[in-house]
Amino acid sequence: MATNPEATSYSSKSINDHALQGQFQRLRSLFKDSDYSTHPEHWDTLWKESFTPWDRGGPSQALDEVLSSHRELFPKAPSSLDDFDKPRPKALVAGCGRGHDALLLAAHGYDVFGLDSSPTSLEEAKNNEKKVEGEENKELYAPRRELGVTTKGRVMWVVGDFFENDWVNDSGYGKVKNGFDLIFDYEFFCALPPEARPQYAKRMSDLLNPDGGRLVCLEWPLDKDPSTGGPPWGVSGDLYLAHLGHPGQELPYDDKGRVVMGGSADTTSTPGALKRLARIQPACSHKAGCDDQGNVIDRVSVWGHQ
Repeated sequence: MATNPEATSYSSKSINDHALQGQFQRLRSLFKDSDYSTHPEHWDTLWKESFTPWDRGGPSQALDEVLSSHRELFPKAPSSLDDFDKPRPKALVAGCGRGHDALLLAAHGYDVFGLDSSPTSLEEAKNNEKKVEGEENKELYAPRRELGVTTKGRVMWVVGDFFENDWVNDSGYGKVKNGFDLIFDYEFFCALPPEARPQYAKRMSDLLNPDGGRLVCLEWPLDKDPSTGGPPWGVSGDLYLAHLGHPGQELPYDDKGRVVMGGSADTTSTPGALKRLARIQPACSHKAGCDDQGNVIDRVSVWGHQ
């Protein structure tokens, strides 16, 4: 498995560093008390100013590891793509930024929608796509031949609102009739204010192929107190479990920013509920997902329709 280059992070464990603390505070100040409808504009402004401390400088090692080592979790995963009559499975990266993970999924054989609300970020993604082809680390994005993938999938960079349908219908792939076979979320859930989480869960459920589709969440930041605000907001496994198990439902929170019903919530009676199929501690992750001793804090959860 290719090794990802180190990248600057602003994880909460490093908050004592003055420069990183300033970056974090700027994000909090910009989004604090602002209406959610204004958030896309704020993100685009940050991209225009090249203020992107969340960018990791390369694809997710944890995603690469899970796709490579836990093939049993992905019934729709590409295997041998020598049969050109067989349509490629479709993947989505919401809030794709510079597109590192969209390019990684293409290397795994998926046709990928790299979606972001910021036009500026997608210009960066297109430039990044051209850049990595000529760099020493381009093997990060080479077809995963050891998995039977001989040619990369296509990547379509799409500007749009994750919660709307225009980007699906106007993207160039046409309407994805059965939903996406894989959706990857790293820094999307944690960037949304708590009031947007019910809608997030409903949208994920609606977009995911009910026949073997998989939502992969790299849960981060797990070491940050959810009550301290965001973005990024601190998250926990219970937050994902509660919301994805109750898509579209308003859930009660306590004063510590945690869902009261927690991880023991009964998900069986909620229409569209997603079931957590696995929760994995990856061997490697971005520096932001490790403690000061280099131990991985991040977890990767894999979800499917019940």
